[in-house]
Amino acid sequence: MADEFLIAALTADATDKVLALYRAAAAGRGGLARAPDEIDEAYVHKFLDAASRDGVSRAVFASCGTLIAEIHALRMAPRQFRHVLTDLTVAVHPDWQGRGLGRLLFGHLIEAARALSPPATRIELFAREGNAGAIRLYERLGFVIEGRFKGRVRLPDGALEDDMAMALTL
Repeated sequence: MADEFLIAALTADATDKVLALYRAAAAGRGGLARAPDEIDEAYVHKFLDAASRDGVSRAVFASCGTLIAEIHALRMAPRQFRHVLTDLTVAVHPDWQGRGLGRLLFGHLIEAARALSPPATRIELFAREGNAGAIRLYERLGFVIEGRFKGRVRLPDGALEDDMAMALTL
């Protein structure tokens, strides 16, 4: 599959492309933690800049050059946590979901995490309990559920769901 796509690191120069991707992903099945109207240029620029300076960002481009998926995670600032990548977000355009791009991106993220200096040895993420497909993917990748934040996520209909804290030790 990797031969069909271009995988690349991103910088803040890609803000416009990532902004469009995130708004589409947020509006699609599964969504993102932020609603489309909560995703703006400043938010995207900030995480892309931070990931390029002190973390990891990887993107998947279709053969036509369109950005179709992105993942990023940031190092924690205090020295005692420098081995940890956190604030992880993965977004796949709704038209491209179900094709293994999440797994592909995680593979590149993990490879890049190990190549950091010093290497990251832990990757953390949160998954809404109702997002069973994402949780299954994360578990297949080796992430384990380490905790549960009861009622942390308020859904658009007002219902509350737990947020699952998950981590992968490299």
